[in-house]
Amino acid sequence: MVIVGNLGEKGFALLTTVLLLASVAYLTLQEEQRQLPVAYVPVWSRIYEDYNTTGDWGYVLERGPYELLATDNEWDSTHEYISVDLPLIEGGAATDPQCLLNPDSDKCPRISLAYWRPDVPAGATVPVIVEIGPYFGEEAVSTPDITVPGSWLGLNIINNILPHGFAFAQVSVFGTGASNHCMDLMGNSEQLGVDAAVTWLGSQDWSNGNVGIIGKSYDGSTQWQAAQFGNPHLKTIVPISGLIGVRELMWRNGSAEARAPFMHNVVYGGFGTDGNDEDLQNACPDYVAGPIHGANGYVFGGNEFQNALVEGYWEERYFLPDVLENYEGSVYIIHGFHDWNVDPHMAVPTLNTLKDHGIEAKLLMGQWDHDYPDRPAILRDRSGPGRGGEAFPEMVRYDWMQDLLEWFTWYLREEGPQPNMWTEIQDNHGQWRVTDRYPQAGVERREFALGDALAHAGGSLQVVPGGADVVFETEPFAAEFRFGGQPQLHVDAMPEGSGGQIYALLEDCDNDGCIHVGHAIMDLRFYAGGTDYHVVTPGVTINAKMEFLAMDVVIPSGHTLKLTLRSTGDGYLPASTTAPVAIEMGASSVLRVDVVDPAAEHYFLPPQCRHPACVGE
Repeated sequence: MVIVGNLGEKGFALLTTVLLLASVAYLTLQEEQRQLPVAYVPVWSRIYEDYNTTGDWGYVLERGPYELLATDNEWDSTHEYISVDLPLIEGGAATDPQCLLNPDSDKCPRISLAYWRPDVPAGATVPVIVEIGPYFGEEAVSTPDITVPGSWLGLNIINNILPHGFAFAQVSVFGTGASNHCMDLMGNSEQLGVDAAVTWLGSQDWSNGNVGIIGKSYDGSTQWQAAQFGNPHLKTIVPISGLIGVRELMWRNGSAEARAPFMHNVVYGGFGTDGNDEDLQNACPDYVAGPIHGANGYVFGGNEFQNALVEGYWEERYFLPDVLENYEGSVYIIHGFHDWNVDPHMAVPTLNTLKDHGIEAKLLMGQWDHDYPDRPAILRDRSGPGRGGEAFPEMVRYDWMQDLLEWFTWYLREEGPQPNMWTEIQDNHGQWRVTDRYPQAGVERREFALGDALAHAGGSLQVVPGGADVVFETEPFAAEFRFGGQPQLHVDAMPEGSGGQIYALLEDCDNDGCIHVGHAIMDLRFYAGGTDYHVVTPGVTINAKMEFLAMDVVIPSGHTLKLTLRSTGDGYLPASTTAPVAIEMGASSVLRVDVVDPAAEHYFLPPQCRHPACVGE
């Protein structure tokens, strides 16, 4: 078979394993394939397609029929300013004296955008794919101007998808690039600007009225902002490592990342200050108060006792509830299990929440970090032991750009069959499988009680800042053990102060050492989970209900599963109420994991990477 010649020794071994795991499901897959409409090749058969698997990123299988429409600049783009009607309460440009005197003044709120169009026949209309964020025309990135396509994504969209009859646009959020007003850090004025851009792009005479948004990180978060409004032009979003909320990024069960008190409020706030006369427009309430919210969030675990003034700042920046209520489009989430810039809980269990509310959604989740799934050299360089390295190069998805084309063709051009809606999950040893939900429903759950199946390794049972680890470990597994989703650790803990914090680390260990498989953290003032604050009484035992960030794990035969408890880790700050915490063993201190049964799963191999980064050249 042709694919064998392209796999290499590791790939051939993995292919053999995958075929064995999938044998029970093979007939079911064949039956599903027969029931598909005549169109797209299912994901498990893409390995037989003629993908370019040697380039620095993915390509579509066939180039589209249209060329880029020429304009009067070297990048063939068109630049526009879009007026945005902001309430006076937002301050900044909305209250600029020149704007108040003349509503048509260029000092009034406006955002900067550029777009590229395919050269289609006169009168033909096309849908628009747009990326919205703060990085166009900023010194820290490689686009000197918004009229230059972003090297990280825009060029790929223009070269691969635009020729199939799509326009592409880039939009600078307020306070960045050539957009005026203040940098509102995902607040109400930024959200209104994003919505205005969607409406403008969907209302042009060359547009068919359908708009889709794509982008990573901050540019993956503006999509959730847009989806809040129920804008009829917005048909799909493709958030890559995007935020469903700002507090949700920086705090986990009340525990703060090291950047939480200052990064977004101060670092991103600096985008709007460049020494010109529009710096005066930074007099926006949330721009000025942002650093205060960040500092208070650390002291009070991101909750601040439900203070109405402070809490409103975070509620304004939590997008998911309004998306669930108002959005009628689709969602295609791309995320990495090892993305500690934007933690995986932005994707899991968000996927299931969307499905439960009737929103068409799928997920592509592999063992990469904060990146795109089709960049072999970058994925290799960022994947170390226990942080995705064991899943490289199988994590590289050269079929991703084709996947996007099929997705946008259905949801924006409203043509062709519906794309394959399977969620695709990669375990930490590189094997891919398809499923509907994640975490999956109705799977077997296995429990490991602390002091029993997870034996105490000796030493202290007290989590002390800077002290020795509290360690539990299983016996070596007699057979390979697989689990996934969001394992839970419910542990009886007795704080010696008015708070304290527990960081839980799961590792796969053998005689050669241990590798990270997942972690969780909790400020004990939030021991019930989530954002609900509780008063902790020193000396009183509580049951801390911790939930790990998403993982998908294979523990080989002969290896052990190790649980380590300490006061902090993985870039989180010590709790503002740091105190020793005694850990109690027993039936109510238990690790629960969702078992993955390989005989019941549909495993597959994607097109195999032959880039020099993948084959060791």
